[in-house]
Amino acid sequence: MAALVKVATVTLSDTRTEADDEGGRALRELLAAAGVELVTHQIVREEVELIRGVILALSKLEDVDAIVTTGGTGLAPRDVTLEALEALFDKPMLGFGEAFRRMSWDDVGPRAMLSNATAGVVGGRVVFALPGSPKALRLAIPALVAPILGHAVALARGRAVHHGHAAPRAGGA
Repeated sequence: MAALVKVATVTLSDTRTEADDEGGRALRELLAAAGVELVTHQIVREEVELIRGVILALSKLEDVDAIVTTGGTGLAPRDVTLEALEALFDKPMLGFGEAFRRMSWDDVGPRAMLSNATAGVVGGRVVFALPGSPKALRLAIPALVAPILGHAVALARGRAVHHGHAAPRAGGA
């Protein structure tokens, strides 16, 4: 039986606390329902250097395969998740943001373009940055994150290959 994907979650907010972090609770509930192992959860202020520090620290933990954040993906001046993460990505997952905005369009129309939801790989860990809205999380986790999470982690860690591509040889190139 395959090992469970181990996920760290992070709420990015200047105002949320454990008591009122609805997005963080929804995120953890949805991921647990998808069958992942939740490793840790943190609430971090929306400051570029704080966000980068937390993501880099989590990406170095052996018991973390993926990191999922909620919050800070809009256009408001304090929404800095995209700016914080883009500089860290070893590989961006451009299709994720595109897919999220396409799915959101069906719910909210042109306002979907206001989201900077994104994903990529940092230090061999898949990182998803989702909006803070529980409604957006209920859209993204079951339809976009959960179906690809295990495979994305395997690809990011070099344990799997895309269909049709040769597997890397043992011992190097």
